Amino acid sequence: MENQQFYYDNKIVRNFLYASILFGVVGMLVGLIVAFLYLFPNLTDGISWLSYGRLRPLHTNAVIFAFVGNAIFAGVYYSMQRLLKTRMFSDVLSQINFWGWQLIIVAAALSLPLGFTSGKEYAELEWPIDIAIALIWVVFGINMIGTILKRRERHIYVAIWFYIATFVTVALLHIFNSIEMPVSWTKSYSVYAGVQDALVQWWYGHNAVAFFLTTPFLGLMYYFVPKVANRPVYSYRLSIIHFWSLIFIYIWAGPHHLLYSTLPDWAQNLGVVFSVMLIAPSWGGMINGLLTLRGVWDKVRVDPVLKFFVVGITGYGMATFEGPMLSLKNVNAIAHFTDWIVAHVHVGALAWNGFMTFGIIYWLIPRMTKTTLFSTGLANFHFWIGTLGIILYTVPMYVAGFTQASMWKQFNPDGTLVYGNFLETVTQIMPMYWMRAIGGTFYFIGILVLVYNIVLTVRKGAAVQDELAEAPALAVISGKQLKGESWHGWLERKPVLFTVLTTIAVAIGGIVQIVPMIVVESNVETIASVKPYTPLELQGRDIYIREGCSNCHSQMIRPFRSEVERYDPINKNYSRSGEYVYEHPFLWGSKRTGPDLLRLGGKYNDNWHFNHMWDPQSTSPGSIMPGYKWLFDNKAMDHSLIEKKMEVMVKLGVPYSAEEIANARKSIEEQSALIEKNLHADPDFVSAYEESKKAHGDQFVPMKDREITALIAYLQRLGMDMKAHKNELSLK
Repeated sequence: MENQQFYYDNKIVRNFLYASILFGVVGMLVGLIVAFLYLFPNLTDGISWLSYGRLRPLHTNAVIFAFVGNAIFAGVYYSMQRLLKTRMFSDVLSQINFWGWQLIIVAAALSLPLGFTSGKEYAELEWPIDIAIALIWVVFGINMIGTILKRRERHIYVAIWFYIATFVTVALLHIFNSIEMPVSWTKSYSVYAGVQDALVQWWYGHNAVAFFLTTPFLGLMYYFVPKVANRPVYSYRLSIIHFWSLIFIYIWAGPHHLLYSTLPDWAQNLGVVFSVMLIAPSWGGMINGLLTLRGVWDKVRVDPVLKFFVVGITGYGMATFEGPMLSLKNVNAIAHFTDWIVAHVHVGALAWNGFMTFGIIYWLIPRMTKTTLFSTGLANFHFWIGTLGIILYTVPMYVAGFTQASMWKQFNPDGTLVYGNFLETVTQIMPMYWMRAIGGTFYFIGILVLVYNIVLTVRKGAAVQDELAEAPALAVISGKQLKGESWHGWLERKPVLFTVLTTIAVAIGGIVQIVPMIVVESNVETIASVKPYTPLELQGRDIYIREGCSNCHSQMIRPFRSEVERYDPINKNYSRSGEYVYEHPFLWGSKRTGPDLLRLGGKYNDNWHFNHMWDPQSTSPGSIMPGYKWLFDNKAMDHSLIEKKMEVMVKLGVPYSAEEIANARKSIEEQSALIEKNLHADPDFVSAYEESKKAHGDQFVPMKDREITALIAYLQRLGMDMKAHKNELSLK
């Protein structure tokens, strides 16, 4: 059969690679700033858009979706064309994919520091950006499926199996987790509430790790590792087992993020069982990757690309051993809410995603520019300083996690907590935070070295051009299984059927877990004393979400003696599912840099909260919490959307009456005036208040009309319903 000539599109690969490098620098720089804010909490004092609570989601989104996301697109576009012996389906769709994704990243970089957030971890972007993500992801999928359909290769290679699973599952996860009810262009509420929202969020959150940070990189591993090593994949049969078992099992594991929470036991136990099972396919993939390098270890010692790959795959193996271990309830009881989880996440992010991306960049750029890498020595230096950075980052965080867990749970012989003041645990782990910052600095130096090396490589090379290739057209083959052909070989010739079966495999777990939680009312308790937030408290909760307070504070008291004694010593109440029925979204948090706040209401007076938010160290010596001085600005809080917010809440099932909505601003006026009256009990407040009044004259705004008052109202409400209830629950 006569060969057909065509051109591979290298320019789109180049664009994604350059974007990945650029946003890698930005995302890691923001992460480094965040690490130093633990050491110098007032480093950005008074600058709202540089506060920890707003920078932390910017860091995670930049690293996951900008740095890693662009690397995924680059690797997929490069490898798919060569594996399928064809140019991408549509140059126009490729360009829309690239520019659309960059615009989404820019929108995230602007909106998150400005405080526009949904409050859902790893899914913080507001609804217009969510829609844009879905549209661009569909564009990517159409381009990918179209390329597969016009291929010149009969069978679709293992890497493409993982690309298909990535496209299908990320689409499902993103769409269902991002269903929200808009209030305005910049504000929305999740349609799910409380424990249901938590389950959907961690079905998304865990599987975003699985199908955005894992499966596409496994596909890239199956292409680039054999390519660089010039060796075939170790085992085709193991690839099949690895793929199907991984995508089926992974989707069930999300509930292990919610162990000992108010999630029903049946859902927690399902998460544990499948999480433990997950170690088999995960390590199957690691073994397949590492054993592909058998016989070329001499090359590994001198080739920095293979060094990055080996440590990256090893990091994947470590993280996927640790994940199932952390899903065991006795281990989770120690690790959850501590810095152990931070260490675990960064083993995967820095080693698996980071090092695999660096290896791909170092291998692809010289080939596309028709030259050699400017400096192999610098690449090796990057490898070693990056590896040292990972060690210096993660090891101290493991130590910090064990220290926190141990100190939180220790009791004196008389039954009191040894470390009753939460701050004692914070001050104890400060040396570990210093080591984390140093490790992060080393890793960041490594990516700066990469930038220098790549810039000089590009300068000495040729401009990236589309690459001429030729291959025979794909002959029409019978749909029946051929003689001697395996069932999976037959399936590899049927990409549409392959995609359908993949969709079924990944959808089963989500359906079994989520549908009963939403449909069966008995999964959530009914507690008569739990009432909706007042209009002012609702405003305060939105401020709490905007400032990212749930990054450091949980609202979940687990049924442990140590937690009940620490956070609710009087009423002895641990969390109940019925407490959260009006929470859109849930705010359980995932780490305790500060204490749990679920029973905070009434513990301190209004003046304490006022002073604490202005200068945390004045009320809590040794605190690493920053001040929130912009909440005290001399400008009136915007209540223009309060009626709309309450109307949206009604649509979501919150029982506000028409009268309550109509009188919302009157309610705000009365409650905020009471808080301001309480603040006047402090002579220092009165003195400062009168001075401010004189200084601003006619422009002076009463304290009751400022944001701090709404936040105080919310904080003082936390747990008050359960304190009134005295643990007498009426079950539906």
